[in-house]
Amino acid sequence: MRLRPAKKNLLVFLVVSFFVGTLLVSTRVLSISENDASGEINPARRGSRSSNTIKFDFSGSPSDLTRSVYSANHKQHILNAERFPGEPQLVLVVQVHNRPEYLQLLINSLEKAAEVRSFLLIFSHDYFSAEINAIVKGITFCKVLQIYFPFSAQLYPTEFPGQDPRDCQRNLSKDDAIKTGCLNAEHPDSYGHYREASVTQTKHHWWWKLHFVWERVRAMRGYGGPVVFLEEDNYILPDFFHFYKLMLEFGKSSCRDCDLLALGNHNDFTGFPALSNKVLTAGWLSTKHNIGMAVSREMYYKLMGCSDQFCTYDDYNWDWTLQHLSGTCIAKPIKVLVAQGSRVLHTGDCGLHQKQNCKPEWASQKVEETLKMAQGALFPPSLVLTSSEAAQHKDHVKNGGWGDVRDHILCNNYAKRL
Repeated sequence: MRLRPAKKNLLVFLVVSFFVGTLLVSTRVLSISENDASGEINPARRGSRSSNTIKFDFSGSPSDLTRSVYSANHKQHILNAERFPGEPQLVLVVQVHNRPEYLQLLINSLEKAAEVRSFLLIFSHDYFSAEINAIVKGITFCKVLQIYFPFSAQLYPTEFPGQDPRDCQRNLSKDDAIKTGCLNAEHPDSYGHYREASVTQTKHHWWWKLHFVWERVRAMRGYGGPVVFLEEDNYILPDFFHFYKLMLEFGKSSCRDCDLLALGNHNDFTGFPALSNKVLTAGWLSTKHNIGMAVSREMYYKLMGCSDQFCTYDDYNWDWTLQHLSGTCIAKPIKVLVAQGSRVLHTGDCGLHQKQNCKPEWASQKVEETLKMAQGALFPPSLVLTSSEAAQHKDHVKNGGWGDVRDHILCNNYAKRL
């Protein structure tokens, strides 16, 4: 008896669910900490400060590259650990794709940052290349760890979570999709469009990274401060750490109910000298507060308590999804302490939706102009609160792109596998 397309699709998704679970079991095995028989961390191996270097196979098959990813995530070799002993005073996590020129600009800014020797830089990659690896390994001014998103589309070029040739075409109608029997025919997004791997990857990577950093990175054990999240097309100002410490102390004394710090904003820098020492409080908004976010462990736990809602909400953007959670799953809307004089520049003129005519030289020029403008107003001695807006849930029209149940299952398992 021949199966009807709907039944065939059901069977396919049962198989896919098993496949996703199997992938995550293997990841769990390969990312387990190096514990001794008693379950305690071996002090000699804490933070992976061994002299063993990670040999990454960039030129091999996807399976060879996958083995390199798993091995590196397991070993967690920290560069420059012997040169900069002791616990980090600040942990910065950079989400990296494939814009090496912008990544180099960010690293240049980090090198010029005050007290950078006390930082731990974690670079989280979803694209793997010898060029990007060489850029990161060239850092000598602080401790560095590279982690690798193990479900990158690069590792699965012809199967989920990459783009399977049997998947439904983005603009195919649901009726036609069911007739053709393509894999995900029953699961278009809210606007009738089918999954695109290149679109879903960023949200997957962000959620996996958040979990992996707080739960799996051994060098984070004992670290009590927030983690600051950046992206490869960011550029930090020289007084970034100084301002971060001022904001942290200000929050403890004057905004004890603040959930996040936003060290950056998307405003024009022309007014920076007058705003350099100014902060405000507000409800978290995707379009305003998604740059230079400092996330505490307590806030991380709140977010992980909303894993199912994050992973099933039909929006391919992590930040719009976070705004949706604020005041819904997270009952009290997320309140953020915001730097009015941004300590983070957004240099990228291309990305997910704009891939042509990228001009990193323009970004470099923009940086130089901004530094000249800001020079005399850096390192303020204290902060001034200028306004305090009510933290409220802000509805928005979801963007779609996240209707496929395979994405929901994979995303949810990042947190559930502990």
